[in-house]
Amino acid sequence: MLYEPPTHTVERSLRATTGARIVAGIDEVGRGAWAGPVTVCAAITGLRRPPEGLTDSKLLTPKRRTELAGLLEGWVSAHALGHSSPHEIDELGMTAALRLAALRALEALPVQPDAVILDGKHNYLGAPWRVRTVIKGDQKCVAVAAASVIAKVRRDAMMAELGLECPDFGFTANAGYPSPVHRAALEKLGPTAYHRMSWAYWDALPRWQHLKLKRGWTGDEELESGGQLGFDF
Repeated sequence: MLYEPPTHTVERSLRATTGARIVAGIDEVGRGAWAGPVTVCAAITGLRRPPEGLTDSKLLTPKRRTELAGLLEGWVSAHALGHSSPHEIDELGMTAALRLAALRALEALPVQPDAVILDGKHNYLGAPWRVRTVIKGDQKCVAVAAASVIAKVRRDAMMAELGLECPDFGFTANAGYPSPVHRAALEKLGPTAYHRMSWAYWDALPRWQHLKLKRGWTGDEELESGGQLGFDF
């Protein structure tokens, strides 16, 4: 299936309407995982033509994603990653954990952007940042697509390293997301230090259900973040 390539349309609009000179695209990965951090990438690309084939990371094969990430890290003007740990996700809830990871990414950039393009419809970043949310921004906006690919490849590599430490859970293949191998290991062995302990999937694991943490936050964030049982990686 062919997809329309991302453009600089939103970035040009922000420059024209707000006077922003530096615009960053932000995307996250790991929201629906059972284990590992949520990772956010902030990327600044300017208005240059992107590498061929750039699109949402989920639409790329693993091989092509890895190749493209290598090109993008040298092509972007600047990029940085921020992470929120499983413990922070449990303690804060997903929305606040996403904001924390995004702030860490933005603060790690060598230059601070004047405006941010955020993938999705929810502005989890908030003040004082000037934010434009774009549904399917990882398909429509060059900077967000670049952030999407870099974040996915870098987090997958992190989870592959954890997979060496926890080989029964299949982290190299599933990156901490739900999968039959992951669930079977949880049923047999229980959680690792990298699992999110407030997620709803513990309710379906009777042997370990007593370990589930009571949420210190409110709302439906757990459902929004893919906390139910399912295999959607």
